[in-house]
Amino acid sequence: MSPRSLLLTGILALGAVVLLWPGVIVVQTSLAPGWHWQNYVLAWQQAQLLPALFISLGVAMGVVLTQGLTAVLAGYALARGEFTGKRLILSLIIASIVVPLPVLVIPVFLVLKTGHLLNTLGALILPSSASGFSIFLLRQYFLTIPIELEAQALLDGAKPWQILWEIILPLSRPALVTVGLLAFIGEWNDLFKPLVFTTRPELRTVQLALAGLQEQFTSDWGVLMAAIVLTTLPIMGLFLWGQNALIQGIATSGIKN
Repeated sequence: MSPRSLLLTGILALGAVVLLWPGVIVVQTSLAPGWHWQNYVLAWQQAQLLPALFISLGVAMGVVLTQGLTAVLAGYALARGEFTGKRLILSLIIASIVVPLPVLVIPVFLVLKTGHLLNTLGALILPSSASGFSIFLLRQYFLTIPIELEAQALLDGAKPWQILWEIILPLSRPALVTVGLLAFIGEWNDLFKPLVFTTRPELRTVQLALAGLQEQFTSDWGVLMAAIVLTTLPIMGLFLWGQNALIQGIATSGIKN
């Protein structure tokens, strides 16, 4: 191994240690004192994690489906369609990426209240049902697919929806997995919407369950860390499953006009 490769390996190993060390501390704290598993039992019971996990799973899957649908349709229209105002719409979508939901909390709250959606699953799903980043990412990926494939399909009598469903989407699996993973992880870790738009105990997500374990002046850190480990495992498993597609989806979605 050359000195340069050895140095690069050392830097990467040091970076891995720095990134993984907080996780090691969390696991170690969750097993204290004496490396017992009792904290995990207490965390499961005190935080009532099972119903919270189901709610978070339902919300995350709802966001993945709705956000995926809007991103596919809008991204394909912006990639292949020609219509007045296309550049302006694309610019507004890109601009929306830097606007977080808390900035829009008042108008979103009023819309949900008008639609009688507060304290429902819709209040947790609909505000995230469209994402500027997801639309832009899929639009960029669609541009990398040769347009000749669609032209040939049109000559063979295929309809636009058939081209999208049978040609574009199968070729866009890495980008679709990327959008789905990022949407799922974002919703799983979201505390803002459940805290602001819901008050019903049966709509508690995992993040609200974790917040419930933290007291004002003191906390049982072993139980809290155990709960964090339990609620992180699904995300870790999902990320490990889709990491190759995630990397490919981001790497191949270059900047195109």
